[in-house]
Amino acid sequence: MAFARRDSKIEQFEAAERQARIDLAAAFRWAVRLGFHEGIANHFSAAVSDDGRRFLVNPRWRHFARIRASDLVLVNADDPGTMARPDAPDPTAWYIHAALHRTLPQARCILHTHMPHATTLTTLKDSEIKPIDQNCLRFYGRVAYDDVYDGLALSSEEGERMARAIGDKSVMMMANHGVIVVAKSVAQAFDELYYLEKACQVLVLAYSTGKELRPVSGNVAARVAKEWQDYGDFAEAHLAELKAILDAEEPDYAD
Repeated sequence: MAFARRDSKIEQFEAAERQARIDLAAAFRWAVRLGFHEGIANHFSAAVSDDGRRFLVNPRWRHFARIRASDLVLVNADDPGTMARPDAPDPTAWYIHAALHRTLPQARCILHTHMPHATTLTTLKDSEIKPIDQNCLRFYGRVAYDDVYDGLALSSEEGERMARAIGDKSVMMMANHGVIVVAKSVAQAFDELYYLEKACQVLVLAYSTGKELRPVSGNVAARVAKEWQDYGDFAEAHLAELKAILDAEEPDYAD
């Protein structure tokens, strides 16, 4: 069922940017429902240009639960004057996301959170996502582990260092901090974020028993990770279902 929007702000954008705005706004709203948000911190972004350098990011210090598609700020990763704009994004959002969008071809959508179970793992000396269940196997061989924590990311140099640390991976566990997920689309990135937290939840619970873990063999883990990657339009269907629920319960997200 189609719902009439309460205002026409979103209609001013070209179709591709409009869709990116709606998808990213849905990701913000659903992150709140999952408890992935943290006050007015953390940030999501999505590229709207072929080279990935023009991207949307959440407005500075706005709670995820209030973000609408038309609220998202359009910036250019190559524009050094971005932080002087009256609508400048959060500084850490700018330095991290600009560097990643500029550097990583797989980073068309970037999601950074401090979600609880994944962040718990980043506080351990061994933050590896062990191959102990099907969700953990999804990430086998696909995670970068950044063991450097040096405070808030408040420089372009720190953003560039993070980009190098991620390399060709799609997930980075950030020591004593949180996680970054990058993907080719909002749907793929949010699906990754969701299953990353599910995987980390299982691992944290397994650790809490004090019993010895039972990891899956490397051969099986690698095969299952590939099966996850080849699973058709799973991520797109996931986001479509979330937007259908939001259309019924919080339709202003797409305004």
